[in-house]
Amino acid sequence: MERHRASAIRGAGGPRGRHRRRIPAMVVAVLLALAGCDGSGHDLGEPGPGRTGPSNTDLALGWGFTHTQYSADSGADDAVARARRLLAERALPQNQAIMGWGVGNPEPAPGAYDFTDLDRRVAYIRSTGATPVITLCCAPDWMKGGRPGAAGTNWSTRSLETAPLPAHYADFAALAARVAERYPDVRHFIVWNEFKGFYDDTRRRWDYEGYTRLYNQVYDALKKVDKANLVGGPYLAMDSYGPGDQSYASGLKGPWGSVDQRVLDAFTYWNKHKAGADFVVVDGAGFTRAGRLLPDAFAAADKLTVVSEWVRGVSGLPLWWAEYYIEPEASGWSEQRRVAAQAVAMTALARGGTSTAFYWNPEQRGGPCPGCLWRPTQQGDGGAPLAMYALIAKFAEAFAPGTRFTGVEVTAGADTAGLRTLASAKDVLVVNTLDHAVEAKADGASFPLAAYEVRWLRR
Repeated sequence: MERHRASAIRGAGGPRGRHRRRIPAMVVAVLLALAGCDGSGHDLGEPGPGRTGPSNTDLALGWGFTHTQYSADSGADDAVARARRLLAERALPQNQAIMGWGVGNPEPAPGAYDFTDLDRRVAYIRSTGATPVITLCCAPDWMKGGRPGAAGTNWSTRSLETAPLPAHYADFAALAARVAERYPDVRHFIVWNEFKGFYDDTRRRWDYEGYTRLYNQVYDALKKVDKANLVGGPYLAMDSYGPGDQSYASGLKGPWGSVDQRVLDAFTYWNKHKAGADFVVVDGAGFTRAGRLLPDAFAAADKLTVVSEWVRGVSGLPLWWAEYYIEPEASGWSEQRRVAAQAVAMTALARGGTSTAFYWNPEQRGGPCPGCLWRPTQQGDGGAPLAMYALIAKFAEAFAPGTRFTGVEVTAGADTAGLRTLASAKDVLVVNTLDHAVEAKADGASFPLAAYEVRWLRR
């Protein structure tokens, strides 16, 4: 059965729980009252600049992550502080949406603002010394034909993923400007998320004309606030079909399948008709819309390289991946295999010339938290780094934007084809994609690799 909404395009391969209800309406109503909003458009919070990373004005931020529903800014005091110290060590760039994913309705009624949650998230990012990035999604209900007021906020997935009505594009642009004014140290803004609500069921294609009109108004509003603000879009999901599936097949293809032609049409239109852009944003997965990893679980990541090269070639702009995935939902993978797949995905993005990429952190309040960057801060022992954080932090250090990659010969006898590598003049990353141990050799030195092991070598 064909599915068209942005959240469903990725099918079973979507990130774990990233479209759950974020904050119940009753809770948002209480927060609005506590925030001191007077209903006249005056938000009574305390905005202002804070610490930012050294790359705050750069177009290439490198490797970072996105905050989701349960993040490090809330929980047990000791755990929150522990996570803050961890994140301050590397100051990875951090991305946050303005509504949903842990943040309440920023404008429950026209001109009445509540930045309580966004203030908290931005303050936490500042406290780690990281570069903050804001994704301008999603829209208050009254911009989508719903009821105004915090108590009337509909937090269902369907509502959250509804685009503003064309009559309210200017209102959304005004909200974006208000956000930019409130956080003057934030320079990087992503406009919307995965074309949510912009699929035209009648024409069976994306309403790229509508998105581009929204984007252009937001772009102009942000530049009017400060010409130094950096703006990017269109944040399209670069979905693909398997090689044997001719549904919307395109010429952008490989053993992993072909990218949906409707997505390429939408990107091409936006690229031609945009008011301007400082960087270009996409997201996507190595697996197909049916959740298949082709030709295998690790070679599927080659799609990320091919797509990256195409986007850069068409746009001529620095490339950002707002999200990227290699593991289908309910994969049953071990954490070691999950980290190995992530390492291969990042390698593929780097080879494609990616300037910035954000890992979608699947944070939970408890349990083992597969794929999480740190132990949930809602637990007393939370905030400690997990294997995925160690990988991304090390990758960010070794392969920062502008790194010149070099050749490296890594062998493992008959198992050599199962190794993936990336190297610079100083660092070598070796990933064993096999389910068994091997004896490998690189730069004249021999070393063992466990199944799915990620190994860093210093040159």
